[in-house]
Parts: sequence; C-alpha cells; structure tokens
Amino acid sequence: MNRDRKARRDALKRRQEEQGAEHRPLTRRGLIALGGQLAVGAVLAYHMRRLQIVEAERYRLLAEENRINLHLIPPVRAEIFDRSGAPLAVNRQNYRVVMIRERAGDVEAMLDRLGLIIDIPPRRRRRVLREMRKKSAFVPVAVADYLDWRDFAAVNANLPALAGVQPEVGLSRHYANGELTAHVVGYVGRVTERELKAQEIADPVLQLPDFQIGKTGIERAIEHELRGTAGTRRIEVNAVGRVIRELDRIDGVPGTDLHLTLDLGLQAYARERLADEAAAVVVIDVNNGDLLALISNPTYDPNLFVRGISTTDWQRLLNNEYRPLANKWASGLYPPGSTFKMMVALAALEAGVVSPEERVFCKGWIKLGRRRFHCWRRGGHGHLKLRQAIEQSCDVFYYEMARRAGIERIAAMARRFGLGAAAELPIPAIKGGLIPDKAWKLRMHDDAWRVGDTLNAGIGQGFVLTTPLQQAVMAARLASGRAVRPRLIRARGGTPVTLAEPADLGLRPEHLALVRGGMFDVVNGRRGTARRSRIADQAMAMAGKTGTSQVRNITAAERAAGVIKNADLPWKRRDHALFLCFAPFDKPKYAVAVVVEHGGGGSKVAAPIARDVMMRALYGEEVPLEAYPPGQRPERERAPPQPRPEPAEPRIRT
Repeated sequence: MNRDRKARRDALKRRQEEQGAEHRPLTRRGLIALGGQLAVGAVLAYHMRRLQIVEAERYRLLAEENRINLHLIPPVRAEIFDRSGAPLAVNRQNYRVVMIRERAGDVEAMLDRLGLIIDIPPRRRRRVLREMRKKSAFVPVAVADYLDWRDFAAVNANLPALAGVQPEVGLSRHYANGELTAHVVGYVGRVTERELKAQEIADPVLQLPDFQIGKTGIERAIEHELRGTAGTRRIEVNAVGRVIRELDRIDGVPGTDLHLTLDLGLQAYARERLADEAAAVVVIDVNNGDLLALISNPTYDPNLFVRGISTTDWQRLLNNEYRPLANKWASGLYPPGSTFKMMVALAALEAGVVSPEERVFCKGWIKLGRRRFHCWRRGGHGHLKLRQAIEQSCDVFYYEMARRAGIERIAAMARRFGLGAAAELPIPAIKGGLIPDKAWKLRMHDDAWRVGDTLNAGIGQGFVLTTPLQQAVMAARLASGRAVRPRLIRARGGTPVTLAEPADLGLRPEHLALVRGGMFDVVNGRRGTARRSRIADQAMAMAGKTGTSQVRNITAAERAAGVIKNADLPWKRRDHALFLCFAPFDKPKYAVAVVVEHGGGGSKVAAPIARDVMMRALYGEEVPLEAYPPGQRPERERAPPQPRPEPAEPRIRT
C-alpha cells in the first residue's frame, strides 16, 4: 500500500517537472542556434532570387549560345584597275569541290569515283584523307579547287552518284596581265603565324581557314583598305555542333576599288622594249606626277603565289642573277653617274660661283694632292662653258664646279629635286637613296669629309645613290620647275583623288633654262652624247642626260694600258647605263628614266630605250616613221606588238 502511494507521488512529481520545463524561458545557446538557422535560410533565399530573377537573362543567353553560333563572312576584296579601267587585280569565281565524310560513307571509294571525273593527284588525296581523320565527320574538306568550268560542270552532272560530294563557288584573286604589274600591284597569300602574331589588334577574319592578305606591292601597302570589313551570320546548331539552319546574316563591307595612274598599254610597250635586260623604266607626267609606267625587268607571274608557289618555281626565281623578285624601280640603288651633273650645275649657279659664260679647261684629268681624277674622255674636252659641259658630259668641268660649290650646297640642291628621300607611295620598301654630306659621313663612318669625296659626288659617284623613281622625279622637276610629287592612285571607289598644286622650286628661271638648254643639246646638239637617240620631229624634241656609273675601280695600271671595254668584262662587272629625259622640250608633258643594270654606256644602251618609250607616250601606239632619225627608220618601222589586256570579269559582290 505504501509502495502504491509512493509510485503515485513520483509520477505526479514528474508531470509537474515536465510542465515546468515547457514554460521555462529560452537559453542563450538556443538563441544562437536559432539565429544561425535563420541566416542560412536567408542566404539560400537570396541566391534563389538572384538566379531566378536578377540573372535569369544572363543564364538564358548562355544556354542560347550553346545553340546559336556566330560565323564570320569573309569580305570581298577590292579590285584594282589601270587609269582606263583595264583590270589589274580582280576576283574570279573559284570552282571547287568539297566532301563531307558522314555523307560519303566509304571515303576512299568515293575519292576513286570522283577521280574518274577530275584529276586528284596522289599528294592531294593523302592530304584530304589526313584532314578527314582530324576533323569532325560533318565538316567539309576541300578535295579540289581552281577547277575549270568543264570539270566543274562534269562534277555537277554526276552528283547523284557522288555521295557526300558538294560543288562550291567562291572567289579567288587573279592578276590579269600579271607579269606586267607584278612589282606594282604585288600579290596575296595565306596568312602565316608570324603575321598573326605581328598584329597589334588582330582582325578575327585573319584566322579564317585559307584567308589571304597582301604580301607585296599595293596589295600589302594598303591591305586594310583593300580587305574591307567582314560580315556575320548566326546559325543554329544541334548538341554536337552540326548546322541546322541560318537564322540571320549581316553582309560585310567590300574593300574600296582602286584606279591606278598606270597606262597598261605603255607599261606593256616599255617591258617589251627592255627585252632581256635587267633594267627599270619609269614614266611620269611632269604636270601632275601621275606614274604612267613602272617596269622592273625581268618580272614574274604573281598568280603563282596565290595558289602556293612550287619549290621548283621558287628556286628558279630566287637563283636568277637578274633578280626578278627585286623591285628595281622602287628599291634599286644605283650611283646616278653623269645624270647628277645638273644638280651640281644648279648648286654652282645658285651659289654664284660660276657664270654661264665662264670657261673651264679640261685636259683629261684634274689633280688633287697626289691623286688624279680622270675625265671619261682620255684626251680631254678643251675649254667648255657650263651648257657645253652638260652636252658633252665633261667630268673635269664638274669636278671643278663641285669643289667650288661644296658638298653642303650640292646636297641641298639634290634634296630639292627629290633625291635622298623615299617617295610617299603605297609600295612597301621604297628606298630613299643617299645624298651624303659632312654630318652623314661623320655619323656613319666616323671620318671627316674630304675634298676628294666632293669631287666624286660631283659626277654622281662615291657615296651618292639614287633609285630610278627618283631619277624620273628629278627629270620631271627639271622640266616643270615645280616640286612635282609622284602619285600612283588616281581614284578610290570611283572618286578621283584630289591633287595639290606643286610648289615652285624657287630657282632663278635663267639658271633652270641654262641647264635645260644643256639637256636639249645632249640629245640634239652636234656633240651631244645622246644625239643618235633624238626625236627627229622638232615639235616633239626631247631633252635628256646620259649617265654611266662604275661598279668597279679602275687601277692606274689599267688606265695606262687602256681601260677594258664593258663588252670584254663579265656581266656583273660592267657599268650601269642610265638615261633621263623629258619632252616635248618647249612644253613638257612626260619624263622618262631608264636604268639598265650592267648595261655599259648610257648613250648606247639606256638612251635608245628611253627615246622609244617617250615616243610611245607622246604619239600612242602608231609612232610616225618621221619621228625617228633618218638612219634608224628602217630599223623600227612599227612598234613592237603588245599584249591585249584581258577582259574584266563581271564583278562579284556576294
């Protein structure tokens, strides 16, 4: 009984304790635990709201990018024409064939079948198979390109039997009459890794497979202007990247078409006239600086480089001693020889150290210290005035003029005529030549300038170097008396390029007239060094100056025994032949400069070429027989045949 009461009391006590615990206040530990739970819940709620509401658009776009791809559309490269619209660099349709592996099934069997229709060389076949193993099954691989229309049509006709084969039409660069303008227009080629790394701000279009950019000439110099701007297209792809459909397209902006100042007919004639000589010809309009002909001979076919030149062709060009790859008219450096004497004459006249009537005696040499400086005429010219000295190209007279004027005045005059500085033309690697002075020699050779250096410079030898382009500019400025600047681009996108009026050279008219008179006598005078190369038609009379620049030293022993003739020397040891001229004398229109590497005498080799090119520029294709001196008329009754310019392809802007 007592045990039952005790049990009831214990049970009642436990119930009272439990009820008391339910009403007991929260402890500090409980509050901390509760706060932590609430914080975690709040963070989760915030992130859920950010993902579902704030950043919902971003994640939607990311998901969309997994489905939508953006592809570049290569821009259409600008085309290049001569002054009359004859095509120089155009875009031609490129017929090619690609194959898609997943559709072809047995790839090798399909290549065998395709090989019965078009030629697939073994080397190309191996490359195709290698690319197909590397790329995804749905990616097209080029099997053949640059097909002619007959082969392309044959592939299209047999398509039902060619599973996975797909004909395509693209654009490729073609150089009409390519050899004529290779050193002006240049060529394009595939983008190299080095070129990609050299880009400060890389254009994404350069990374497209087989994309081509300019490598030389105008194609390289104004690449961005010719390239244009790429377009884009959005395409829908599936999970493995296969194209489903095109969603939209934004076409790119084509490059700006160019019309050059070149006259393709005159260009063709000049090259034909040079024949096999290693030489350069420049023809310039003396009034506006238009470059009408720019020839570097021999030349090459730029189309070889577009498709990838073979090793055989490359070695043939590289090992040719006449250097067909070199741009002689722009970067060939040659001592100007006697063509420099006009600069010395003008420097002396402007400085007042010689008068038009003063005579200087030439006995065949002049002595400076223990050294003799020789005239080209061993017995000398006797007493000569300045105009006569230009006509007969007396070296002794110009040794004396150079000594009186000094190198600083000569250098300043030469620079006034465009020598010693590179012309601003859209051509890479144009050389500026060299017009030396005292500061230059001290800087480059750590040596003082000597009087002997001045005498050598007085006849265009020693350190003096010029390019054929500079020679033509000098002739144009002599003819016009103005600072004519050469130009190569006549119109951009059909809009003519505006011209600034050339500034006056600031020379005394009587001095310029005296030098021009000497140049007239060179060609037309009784003792002129180029008399045989005159134009007989007095209305078109030409003025000019011969030049012969040495490439070897002539020893005292050789002079005593007799200087060896150029014809008896190896080709590379012969003198360079130079000639520059302008015509008509009374109202000049054109200037011509010719340099024949190792050609010998300027009067015998360069002058006849320049005269014929000048007559072609003055008269056009039909040069009248009466324009030639009587003794030469039977030799050239008609101008050489000229290649007909290729017709322009229809322009393709797709």
